[in-house]
Amino acid sequence: MKIFRTDCLVIGAGLAGSAYALRAAQHGLAVELLSLAEPLAANSDWAQGGIIYDTTADPAALAHDIFEASDRTANPAAVEHLVREGPRAVEEFLLENLQVSFDRSAAGALDLTREGGHSTRRIIHAKDATGHAILSAVATQVDATTNISRRTGWVAIDLLTLSHNSDDLADRYQPLTCFGAYVLNTTTGETVAIVAKKTILATGGLGQIFHHSTNVPGSVGHGVAMAYRVGARLIDLEYVQFHPTVFAKKNAPRFLITEALRGEGAVLRNARGECFLDTIDPRGSLAPRDVVARAIKQELATSGEPHALLDLSAMTPDFIRERFPTIYARCHAHGLDITREPIPVVPAAHFACGGVHTDLAGRTSVRHLNAIGENGCTGLHGANRLASTSLLECLVSAKFAALADFAEIAHESFQLPRPRDWASPTREADPVLIRQDMLQIQHTMWNYAGVVRSPKRLTRARRILIELREEIQSFYRGCRLTRELIELRNAIQTALLVVHAASLNPQSKGSHYIIEEA
Repeated sequence: MKIFRTDCLVIGAGLAGSAYALRAAQHGLAVELLSLAEPLAANSDWAQGGIIYDTTADPAALAHDIFEASDRTANPAAVEHLVREGPRAVEEFLLENLQVSFDRSAAGALDLTREGGHSTRRIIHAKDATGHAILSAVATQVDATTNISRRTGWVAIDLLTLSHNSDDLADRYQPLTCFGAYVLNTTTGETVAIVAKKTILATGGLGQIFHHSTNVPGSVGHGVAMAYRVGARLIDLEYVQFHPTVFAKKNAPRFLITEALRGEGAVLRNARGECFLDTIDPRGSLAPRDVVARAIKQELATSGEPHALLDLSAMTPDFIRERFPTIYARCHAHGLDITREPIPVVPAAHFACGGVHTDLAGRTSVRHLNAIGENGCTGLHGANRLASTSLLECLVSAKFAALADFAEIAHESFQLPRPRDWASPTREADPVLIRQDMLQIQHTMWNYAGVVRSPKRLTRARRILIELREEIQSFYRGCRLTRELIELRNAIQTALLVVHAASLNPQSKGSHYIIEEA
Protein backbone atom coordinates (compact mmCIF):
# COMPACT_ATOMS: atom_id res chain seq x y z
CA MET A 1 0.00 0.00 0.00
CA LYS A 2 1.30 3.43 -0.93
CA ILE A 3 1.66 5.92 1.89
CA PHE A 4 1.77 9.69 1.38
CA ARG A 5 2.85 12.02 4.18
CA THR A 6 1.91 15.68 4.52
CA ASP A 7 1.27 18.46 7.01
CA CYS A 8 -2.43 18.93 6.22
CA LEU A 9 -4.90 16.57 4.56
CA VAL A 10 -8.00 18.46 3.37
CA ILE A 11 -10.96 16.27 2.43
CA GLY A 12 -13.16 18.33 0.12
CA ALA A 13 -12.27 21.11 -2.32
CA GLY A 14 -15.25 23.43 -2.11
CA LEU A 15 -14.81 26.96 -0.78
CA ALA A 16 -14.03 25.92 2.81
CA GLY A 17 -11.48 23.27 1.87
CA SER A 18 -9.84 25.33 -0.86
CA ALA A 19 -9.67 28.47 1.28
CA TYR A 20 -8.10 26.45 4.10
CA ALA A 21 -5.57 24.95 1.67
CA LEU A 22 -4.54 28.40 0.48
CA ARG A 23 -4.27 29.80 4.01
CA ALA A 24 -2.19 26.82 5.18
CA ALA A 25 0.04 26.92 2.12
CA GLN A 26 0.68 30.63 2.63
CA HIS A 27 2.15 29.69 6.02
CA GLY A 28 4.48 27.20 4.36
CA LEU A 29 2.56 24.02 5.15
CA ALA A 30 2.31 21.14 2.68
CA VAL A 31 -1.28 20.34 1.76
CA GLU A 32 -2.99 17.36 0.13
CA LEU A 33 -6.39 18.51 -1.20
CA LEU A 34 -8.90 15.80 -2.15
CA SER A 35 -11.87 16.43 -4.42
CA LEU A 36 -14.49 13.95 -5.63
CA ALA A 37 -14.50 15.39 -9.15
CA GLU A 38 -13.27 18.42 -11.09
CA PRO A 39 -12.32 21.55 -9.09
CA LEU A 40 -15.70 23.29 -9.42
CA ALA A 41 -17.88 20.25 -8.61
CA ALA A 42 -18.95 21.55 -5.19
CA ASN A 43 -22.01 23.05 -3.55
CA SER A 44 -20.07 26.30 -3.24
CA ASP A 45 -20.03 26.59 -7.03
CA TRP A 46 -23.82 26.36 -7.17
CA ALA A 47 -24.42 29.15 -4.63
CA GLN A 48 -26.39 31.85 -6.43
CA GLY A 49 -27.50 34.63 -4.11
CA GLY A 50 -24.35 36.16 -2.65
CA ILE A 51 -22.21 36.61 0.44
CA ILE A 52 -22.76 38.98 3.37
CA TYR A 53 -20.29 41.85 3.42
CA ASP A 54 -21.54 45.36 4.22
CA THR A 55 -22.37 45.61 7.92
CA THR A 56 -21.03 49.12 8.45
CA ALA A 57 -24.41 50.70 9.16
CA ASP A 58 -25.30 48.37 12.04
CA PRO A 59 -23.27 45.21 12.72
CA ALA A 60 -25.62 44.30 15.56
CA ALA A 61 -28.48 44.08 13.06
CA LEU A 62 -26.78 41.16 11.32
CA ALA A 63 -26.35 39.32 14.61
CA HIS A 64 -30.04 39.94 15.31
CA ASP A 65 -31.08 38.61 11.91
CA ILE A 66 -28.94 35.44 12.26
CA PHE A 67 -30.35 34.81 15.72
CA GLU A 68 -33.95 35.39 14.66
CA ALA A 69 -33.59 33.19 11.57
CA SER A 70 -32.23 30.41 13.80
CA ASP A 71 -35.49 30.48 15.79
CA ARG A 72 -33.43 32.00 18.61
CA THR A 73 -31.23 28.90 18.98
CA ALA A 74 -27.89 29.99 17.46
CA ASN A 75 -24.69 29.95 19.52
CA PRO A 76 -24.11 33.62 20.51
CA ALA A 77 -20.32 33.19 20.49
CA ALA A 78 -20.36 31.81 16.94
CA VAL A 79 -22.68 34.57 15.75
CA GLU A 80 -20.50 37.28 17.29
CA HIS A 81 -17.39 35.70 15.75
CA LEU A 82 -18.89 35.65 12.25
CA VAL A 83 -20.24 39.20 12.48
CA ARG A 84 -16.88 40.52 13.66
CA GLU A 85 -14.58 38.51 11.39
CA GLY A 86 -16.72 37.92 8.29
CA PRO A 87 -16.44 41.30 6.53
CA ARG A 88 -12.68 41.33 7.20
CA ALA A 89 -12.29 37.87 5.64
CA VAL A 90 -14.24 38.95 2.54
CA GLU A 91 -12.16 42.11 2.24
CA GLU A 92 -8.74 40.50 2.51
CA PHE A 93 -9.42 37.19 0.75
CA LEU A 94 -11.99 37.88 -1.96
CA LEU A 95 -11.66 41.58 -2.70
CA GLU A 96 -7.96 42.29 -2.17
CA ASN A 97 -6.28 38.93 -2.77
CA LEU A 98 -8.45 37.24 -5.41
CA GLN A 99 -10.18 40.37 -6.75
CA VAL A 100 -13.43 38.55 -7.42
CA SER A 101 -15.61 40.45 -9.90
CA PHE A 102 -18.65 41.29 -7.78
CA ASP A 103 -21.35 43.47 -9.31
CA ARG A 104 -20.85 47.20 -8.90
CA SER A 105 -22.70 50.41 -9.66
CA ALA A 106 -21.65 52.81 -12.42
CA ALA A 107 -19.74 54.73 -9.74
CA GLY A 108 -17.82 51.59 -8.73
CA ALA A 109 -19.57 50.87 -5.44
CA LEU A 110 -20.40 47.26 -4.63
CA ASP A 111 -24.02 46.49 -5.42
CA LEU A 112 -25.91 45.29 -2.34
CA THR A 113 -28.95 43.04 -2.34
CA ARG A 114 -31.23 41.59 0.32
CA GLU A 115 -32.59 38.09 0.89
CA GLY A 116 -35.20 36.48 3.12
CA GLY A 117 -34.66 37.06 6.83
CA HIS A 118 -32.39 40.08 6.29
CA SER A 119 -33.48 43.45 7.65
CA THR A 120 -31.37 45.44 5.18
CA ARG A 121 -29.29 45.19 1.98
CA ARG A 122 -25.84 43.88 2.92
CA ILE A 123 -25.14 41.06 0.43
CA ILE A 124 -22.66 41.39 -2.44
CA HIS A 125 -23.04 39.19 -5.50
CA ALA A 126 -21.84 38.35 -9.00
CA LYS A 127 -25.12 38.35 -10.91
CA ASP A 128 -26.83 35.11 -9.84
CA ALA A 129 -23.68 32.99 -9.96
CA THR A 130 -21.76 34.25 -6.92
CA GLY A 131 -20.46 30.87 -5.82
CA HIS A 132 -19.08 30.16 -9.28
CA ALA A 133 -17.29 33.51 -9.43
CA ILE A 134 -15.72 32.94 -6.02
CA LEU A 135 -14.76 29.28 -6.39
CA SER A 136 -13.35 29.81 -9.89
CA ALA A 137 -10.97 32.44 -8.54
CA VAL A 138 -10.06 30.29 -5.53
CA ALA A 139 -9.46 27.17 -7.65
CA THR A 140 -7.18 29.05 -10.03
CA GLN A 141 -5.01 30.21 -7.13
CA VAL A 142 -5.01 26.74 -5.56
CA ASP A 143 -3.68 25.23 -8.79
CA ALA A 144 -0.98 27.89 -8.97
CA THR A 145 0.26 27.19 -5.43
CA THR A 146 3.21 24.81 -5.41
CA ASN A 147 2.79 23.30 -1.93
CA ILE A 148 -0.83 22.25 -2.57
CA SER A 149 -1.32 18.87 -4.27
CA ARG A 150 -4.82 18.62 -5.69
CA ARG A 151 -5.97 14.99 -5.91
CA THR A 152 -8.96 14.94 -8.25
CA GLY A 153 -11.13 11.84 -8.07
CA TRP A 154 -9.62 10.72 -4.75
CA VAL A 155 -12.30 9.72 -2.24
CA ALA A 156 -11.71 9.38 1.50
CA ILE A 157 -12.81 5.99 2.83
CA ASP A 158 -12.15 6.17 6.57
CA LEU A 159 -10.16 8.32 8.96
CA LEU A 160 -6.97 6.98 10.51
CA THR A 161 -6.77 7.03 14.30
CA LEU A 162 -4.11 5.84 16.71
CA SER A 163 -6.77 3.71 18.41
CA HIS A 164 -7.80 1.79 15.29
CA ASN A 165 -5.11 1.92 12.62
CA SER A 166 -1.66 1.94 14.19
CA ASP A 167 0.53 -1.17 14.18
CA ASP A 168 1.81 -0.21 17.65
CA LEU A 169 -0.56 -1.80 20.19
CA ALA A 170 0.40 0.80 22.80
CA ASP A 171 -1.23 3.49 20.68
CA ARG A 172 -4.62 2.15 21.79
CA TYR A 173 -4.05 3.93 25.10
CA GLN A 174 -3.42 7.35 23.57
CA PRO A 175 -6.17 10.02 23.52
CA LEU A 176 -8.45 9.70 20.50
CA THR A 177 -6.23 11.09 17.74
CA CYS A 178 -6.56 11.33 13.95
CA PHE A 179 -3.50 11.03 11.73
CA GLY A 180 -4.92 11.02 8.20
CA ALA A 181 -7.18 8.80 6.12
CA TYR A 182 -7.45 5.81 3.84
CA VAL A 183 -8.24 7.12 0.35
CA LEU A 184 -9.46 5.54 -2.89
CA ASN A 185 -7.95 6.73 -6.17
CA THR A 186 -11.00 6.22 -8.39
CA THR A 187 -8.92 6.49 -11.57
CA THR A 188 -6.70 3.53 -10.76
CA GLY A 189 -8.85 1.74 -8.18
CA GLU A 190 -5.90 1.79 -5.78
CA THR A 191 -6.33 2.39 -2.05
CA VAL A 192 -3.63 4.50 -0.40
CA ALA A 193 -3.03 5.99 3.02
CA ILE A 194 -2.37 9.69 3.52
CA VAL A 195 -0.71 10.33 6.88
CA ALA A 196 -1.10 13.91 8.09
CA LYS A 197 -0.42 16.03 11.13
CA LYS A 198 -3.81 17.71 10.64
CA THR A 199 -6.86 16.28 8.88
CA ILE A 200 -9.59 18.68 7.81
CA LEU A 201 -13.11 17.56 6.95
CA ALA A 202 -14.57 19.95 4.37
CA THR A 203 -16.94 17.57 2.63
CA GLY A 204 -19.95 19.88 2.41
CA GLY A 205 -23.56 18.93 2.89
CA LEU A 206 -25.82 15.90 3.10
CA GLY A 207 -28.73 16.95 0.89
CA GLN A 208 -28.45 13.98 -1.45
CA ILE A 209 -29.78 11.62 1.22
CA PHE A 210 -33.17 13.19 0.31
CA HIS A 211 -35.12 12.59 -2.89
CA HIS A 212 -35.24 16.30 -3.76
CA SER A 213 -32.07 18.31 -3.15
CA THR A 214 -30.18 21.38 -4.35
CA ASN A 215 -26.83 19.72 -3.58
CA VAL A 216 -24.29 18.43 -6.09
CA PRO A 217 -24.14 14.64 -6.60
CA GLY A 218 -22.21 12.88 -3.85
CA SER A 219 -23.30 15.25 -1.05
CA VAL A 220 -24.31 12.54 1.39
CA GLY A 221 -22.61 13.69 4.61
CA HIS A 222 -19.24 12.04 4.02
CA GLY A 223 -17.57 14.03 6.80
CA VAL A 224 -20.35 13.38 9.29
CA ALA A 225 -20.30 9.63 8.66
CA MET A 226 -16.50 9.34 8.81
CA ALA A 227 -16.31 11.42 11.99
CA TYR A 228 -19.04 9.34 13.62
CA ARG A 229 -17.20 6.11 12.87
CA VAL A 230 -14.14 7.28 14.83
CA GLY A 231 -16.16 8.64 17.75
CA ALA A 232 -16.30 12.40 17.13
CA ARG A 233 -19.05 14.44 18.73
CA LEU A 234 -21.93 15.39 16.41
CA ILE A 235 -24.58 18.03 17.03
CA ASP A 236 -27.85 19.46 15.64
CA LEU A 237 -28.23 16.92 12.82
CA GLU A 238 -32.02 17.16 12.96
CA TYR A 239 -31.78 20.71 11.59
CA VAL A 240 -31.75 20.19 7.82
CA GLN A 241 -32.81 23.31 5.97
CA PHE A 242 -35.08 22.91 2.98
CA HIS A 243 -34.77 25.65 0.38
CA PRO A 244 -38.28 26.78 -0.49
CA THR A 245 -37.75 27.55 -4.17
CA VAL A 246 -36.40 24.88 -6.51
CA PHE A 247 -37.40 24.74 -10.19
CA ALA A 248 -40.25 22.26 -10.54
CA LYS A 249 -41.42 22.14 -14.14
CA LYS A 250 -42.66 18.71 -15.20
CA ASN A 251 -40.05 16.56 -16.99
CA ALA A 252 -37.28 19.10 -16.27
CA PRO A 253 -34.36 18.75 -13.83
CA ARG A 254 -34.54 20.38 -10.40
CA PHE A 255 -32.26 23.36 -9.77
CA LEU A 256 -32.03 26.16 -7.24
CA ILE A 257 -33.97 29.39 -7.70
CA THR A 258 -32.15 31.97 -5.61
CA GLU A 259 -33.79 33.73 -2.71
CA ALA A 260 -32.36 36.96 -4.11
CA LEU A 261 -35.29 37.01 -6.56
CA ARG A 262 -37.61 37.55 -3.61
CA GLY A 263 -35.16 40.09 -2.24
CA GLU A 264 -35.62 42.05 -5.48
CA GLY A 265 -39.42 41.92 -5.35
CA ALA A 266 -40.61 38.48 -6.51
CA VAL A 267 -43.52 37.01 -4.53
CA LEU A 268 -44.87 33.52 -4.03
CA ARG A 269 -48.41 32.78 -5.15
CA ASN A 270 -50.66 29.74 -5.25
CA ALA A 271 -52.51 28.51 -8.33
CA ARG A 272 -55.32 30.98 -7.59
CA GLY A 273 -52.86 33.88 -7.68
CA GLU A 274 -53.01 34.51 -3.92
CA CYS A 275 -49.94 35.64 -1.94
CA PHE A 276 -50.58 32.93 0.63
CA LEU A 277 -47.51 33.72 2.75
CA ASP A 278 -48.93 37.12 3.68
CA THR A 279 -51.42 35.36 5.96
CA ILE A 280 -48.70 33.28 7.63
CA ASP A 281 -45.86 35.72 8.36
CA PRO A 282 -45.72 39.53 8.35
CA ARG A 283 -42.61 39.35 6.18
CA GLY A 284 -44.56 37.51 3.50
CA SER A 285 -42.32 36.07 0.76
CA LEU A 286 -39.24 37.42 2.59
CA ALA A 287 -39.80 35.24 5.66
CA PRO A 288 -36.95 32.87 6.66
CA ARG A 289 -36.53 29.70 4.64
CA ASP A 290 -38.03 27.26 7.13
CA VAL A 291 -41.23 29.30 7.34
CA VAL A 292 -41.54 29.61 3.56
CA ALA A 293 -40.75 25.93 2.88
CA ARG A 294 -43.39 24.71 5.34
CA ALA A 295 -45.93 27.20 4.00
CA ILE A 296 -45.43 25.96 0.44
CA LYS A 297 -45.65 22.31 1.50
CA GLN A 298 -48.86 22.99 3.44
CA GLU A 299 -50.34 24.95 0.54
CA LEU A 300 -49.59 22.13 -1.90
CA ALA A 301 -50.93 19.48 0.49
CA THR A 302 -54.19 21.46 0.85
CA SER A 303 -54.65 22.38 -2.81
CA GLY A 304 -53.28 19.26 -4.46
CA GLU A 305 -51.26 21.43 -6.82
CA PRO A 306 -47.81 20.13 -7.85
CA HIS A 307 -45.97 23.39 -7.16
CA ALA A 308 -46.21 27.02 -6.06
CA LEU A 309 -45.53 29.95 -8.38
CA LEU A 310 -42.83 32.59 -8.03
CA ASP A 311 -44.15 35.78 -9.60
CA LEU A 312 -41.47 38.14 -11.01
CA SER A 313 -43.86 40.71 -12.49
CA ALA A 314 -42.63 43.45 -10.13
CA MET A 315 -39.32 43.46 -12.07
CA THR A 316 -38.78 44.64 -15.62
CA PRO A 317 -37.69 42.10 -18.25
CA ASP A 318 -34.38 43.92 -18.80
CA PHE A 319 -33.63 43.87 -15.06
CA ILE A 320 -34.39 40.14 -14.84
CA ARG A 321 -32.09 39.29 -17.75
CA GLU A 322 -29.31 41.54 -16.44
CA ARG A 323 -29.49 40.65 -12.74
CA PHE A 324 -30.37 36.95 -13.04
CA PRO A 325 -28.86 35.74 -16.33
CA THR A 326 -28.13 32.19 -15.16
CA ILE A 327 -31.64 31.50 -13.92
CA TYR A 328 -33.14 33.19 -16.98
CA ALA A 329 -31.05 31.01 -19.30
CA ARG A 330 -31.68 27.74 -17.45
CA CYS A 331 -35.44 28.31 -17.28
CA HIS A 332 -35.51 29.39 -20.94
CA ALA A 333 -33.72 26.17 -21.89
CA HIS A 334 -36.69 24.29 -20.43
CA GLY A 335 -39.31 26.34 -22.25
CA LEU A 336 -40.05 28.97 -19.60
CA ASP A 337 -39.63 32.72 -20.18
CA ILE A 338 -39.42 34.13 -16.65
CA THR A 339 -39.83 37.71 -17.92
CA ARG A 340 -43.40 36.74 -18.86
CA GLU A 341 -44.31 33.68 -16.77
CA PRO A 342 -44.03 32.74 -13.08
CA ILE A 343 -41.53 30.06 -12.06
CA PRO A 344 -42.97 26.76 -10.72
CA VAL A 345 -41.20 25.96 -7.44
CA VAL A 346 -41.14 23.37 -4.64
CA PRO A 347 -38.96 22.93 -1.53
CA ALA A 348 -35.86 20.70 -1.56
CA ALA A 349 -33.16 19.66 0.93
CA HIS A 350 -30.54 22.40 0.89
CA PHE A 351 -28.27 22.90 3.92
CA ALA A 352 -27.24 20.95 7.01
CA CYS A 353 -27.28 23.36 9.95
CA GLY A 354 -25.72 20.70 12.19
CA GLY A 355 -22.70 18.48 11.72
CA VAL A 356 -19.43 17.60 13.41
CA HIS A 357 -19.19 19.70 16.57
CA THR A 358 -16.27 22.17 16.56
CA ASP A 359 -14.97 25.19 18.39
CA LEU A 360 -14.45 28.50 16.58
CA ALA A 361 -11.12 27.26 15.18
CA GLY A 362 -12.64 24.15 13.63
CA ARG A 363 -11.32 21.70 16.24
CA THR A 364 -13.45 18.61 16.81
CA SER A 365 -13.49 16.32 19.87
CA VAL A 366 -10.84 14.16 18.13
CA ARG A 367 -7.28 15.47 18.39
CA HIS A 368 -5.86 16.87 15.12
CA LEU A 369 -9.19 16.44 13.30
CA ASN A 370 -10.92 19.61 12.12
CA ALA A 371 -14.26 20.21 10.43
CA ILE A 372 -15.00 23.41 8.51
CA GLY A 373 -17.71 24.77 6.25
CA GLU A 374 -21.06 23.01 6.10
CA ASN A 375 -19.97 19.69 7.62
CA GLY A 376 -18.69 21.42 10.76
CA CYS A 377 -20.99 22.92 13.37
CA THR A 378 -20.13 25.76 15.73
CA GLY A 379 -23.82 26.43 16.38
CA LEU A 380 -23.78 29.48 14.09
CA HIS A 381 -27.02 28.51 12.36
CA GLY A 382 -28.85 26.95 15.26
CA ALA A 383 -32.09 25.45 13.97
CA ASN A 384 -32.15 27.36 10.68
CA ARG A 385 -29.61 29.19 8.51
CA LEU A 386 -29.93 32.82 7.44
CA ALA A 387 -29.46 33.27 3.69
CA SER A 388 -25.96 34.11 2.38
CA THR A 389 -24.16 33.09 5.58
CA SER A 390 -22.82 29.81 4.16
CA LEU A 391 -20.06 31.17 1.91
CA LEU A 392 -19.09 33.59 4.67
CA GLU A 393 -18.87 30.75 7.19
CA CYS A 394 -16.59 28.85 4.79
CA LEU A 395 -14.14 31.76 4.65
CA VAL A 396 -14.13 32.43 8.39
CA SER A 397 -13.87 28.79 9.50
CA ALA A 398 -11.09 28.13 6.96
CA LYS A 399 -9.10 31.14 8.11
CA PHE A 400 -9.17 30.38 11.82
CA ALA A 401 -8.64 26.64 11.44
CA ALA A 402 -5.57 27.28 9.29
CA LEU A 403 -4.16 29.82 11.76
CA ALA A 404 -4.65 27.44 14.69
CA ASP A 405 -3.14 24.48 12.81
CA PHE A 406 -0.09 26.47 11.73
CA ALA A 407 0.57 27.46 15.35
CA GLU A 408 0.22 23.88 16.60
CA ILE A 409 2.33 22.33 13.83
CA ALA A 410 5.07 24.86 14.56
CA HIS A 411 5.24 24.02 18.27
CA GLU A 412 3.92 20.49 18.83
CA SER A 413 5.29 17.02 18.11
CA PHE A 414 3.07 14.55 16.24
CA GLN A 415 2.83 10.77 16.46
CA LEU A 416 2.49 9.56 12.87
CA PRO A 417 2.85 5.77 12.72
CA ARG A 418 2.65 3.58 9.66
CA PRO A 419 -1.01 2.62 9.23
CA ARG A 420 -2.10 -0.96 8.70
CA ASP A 421 -2.43 -2.06 5.09
CA TRP A 422 -5.87 -1.86 3.52
CA ALA A 423 -7.39 -5.09 2.21
CA SER A 424 -10.30 -4.98 -0.23
CA PRO A 425 -12.29 -7.77 -1.93
CA THR A 426 -12.11 -8.07 -5.71
CA ARG A 427 -15.75 -8.92 -6.47
CA GLU A 428 -17.50 -6.16 -8.41
CA ALA A 429 -20.50 -4.44 -6.82
CA ASP A 430 -23.80 -4.64 -8.70
CA PRO A 431 -24.58 -1.05 -9.83
CA VAL A 432 -28.30 -1.83 -9.97
CA LEU A 433 -28.32 -2.70 -6.28
CA ILE A 434 -26.34 0.42 -5.40
CA ARG A 435 -28.79 2.66 -7.27
CA GLN A 436 -31.82 0.93 -5.76
CA ASP A 437 -30.46 1.18 -2.21
CA MET A 438 -29.66 4.87 -2.67
CA LEU A 439 -33.16 5.54 -4.01
CA GLN A 440 -34.66 3.78 -1.02
CA ILE A 441 -32.64 5.97 1.35
CA GLN A 442 -33.67 9.13 -0.51
CA HIS A 443 -37.38 8.30 -0.69
CA THR A 444 -37.48 7.18 2.96
CA MET A 445 -35.85 10.40 4.14
CA TRP A 446 -38.05 12.60 1.93
CA ASN A 447 -41.31 10.95 2.93
CA TYR A 448 -40.70 10.41 6.65
CA ALA A 449 -37.94 12.82 7.75
CA GLY A 450 -38.42 15.76 5.37
CA VAL A 451 -39.95 19.22 5.69
CA VAL A 452 -42.60 18.03 8.17
CA ARG A 453 -41.95 15.13 10.56
CA SER A 454 -43.89 13.16 13.16
CA PRO A 455 -42.89 10.53 15.74
CA LYS A 456 -44.58 7.76 13.74
CA ARG A 457 -42.92 8.83 10.49
CA LEU A 458 -39.50 8.92 12.14
CA THR A 459 -40.06 5.51 13.74
CA ARG A 460 -40.90 4.06 10.34
CA ALA A 461 -37.85 5.73 8.76
CA ARG A 462 -35.58 4.31 11.44
CA ARG A 463 -36.97 0.79 11.00
CA ILE A 464 -36.51 0.88 7.22
CA LEU A 465 -33.02 2.37 7.41
CA ILE A 466 -31.72 -0.03 10.07
CA GLU A 467 -32.73 -3.00 7.96
CA LEU A 468 -31.22 -1.39 4.87
CA ARG A 469 -27.97 -0.66 6.71
CA GLU A 470 -27.47 -4.36 7.39
CA GLU A 471 -27.81 -5.10 3.69
CA ILE A 472 -25.45 -2.29 2.71
CA GLN A 473 -22.81 -3.27 5.26
CA SER A 474 -22.79 -6.83 3.97
CA PHE A 475 -22.65 -5.49 0.42
CA TYR A 476 -19.80 -3.10 1.33
CA ARG A 477 -17.68 -5.75 3.04
CA GLY A 478 -17.94 -8.17 0.12
CA CYS A 479 -17.14 -5.94 -2.88
CA ARG A 480 -14.31 -3.97 -4.40
CA LEU A 481 -14.44 -0.32 -3.38
CA THR A 482 -15.87 2.26 -5.76
CA ARG A 483 -16.95 5.86 -5.27
CA GLU A 484 -20.61 4.79 -5.51
CA LEU A 485 -20.20 2.13 -2.84
CA ILE A 486 -18.44 4.55 -0.48
CA GLU A 487 -21.23 7.09 -1.01
CA LEU A 488 -23.88 4.47 -0.31
CA ARG A 489 -22.18 3.42 2.93
CA ASN A 490 -21.90 7.02 4.11
CA ALA A 491 -25.43 7.91 2.97
CA ILE A 492 -27.09 5.20 5.06
CA GLN A 493 -25.03 6.16 8.10
CA THR A 494 -25.81 9.86 7.73
CA ALA A 495 -29.51 9.19 7.16
CA LEU A 496 -29.72 7.15 10.36
CA LEU A 497 -27.92 9.87 12.30
CA VAL A 498 -30.35 12.53 11.06
CA VAL A 499 -33.37 10.37 11.92
CA HIS A 500 -31.93 9.53 15.34
CA ALA A 501 -31.31 13.19 16.15
CA ALA A 502 -34.80 14.13 14.97
CA SER A 503 -36.33 11.36 17.07
CA LEU A 504 -34.61 12.64 20.22
CA ASN A 505 -35.92 16.20 19.77
CA PRO A 506 -39.68 16.53 20.36
CA GLN A 507 -39.65 20.33 20.08
CA SER A 508 -40.30 22.08 16.77
CA LYS A 509 -37.59 24.62 16.11
CA GLY A 510 -36.58 26.20 12.83
CA SER A 511 -36.11 23.60 10.13
CA HIS A 512 -37.04 20.70 12.46
CA TYR A 513 -40.84 20.68 12.49
CA ILE A 514 -42.71 17.99 14.39
CA ILE A 515 -46.45 17.38 14.19
CA GLU A 516 -48.40 15.17 16.58
CA GLU A 517 -50.52 12.37 15.20
CA ALA A 518 -54.17 12.08 16.12
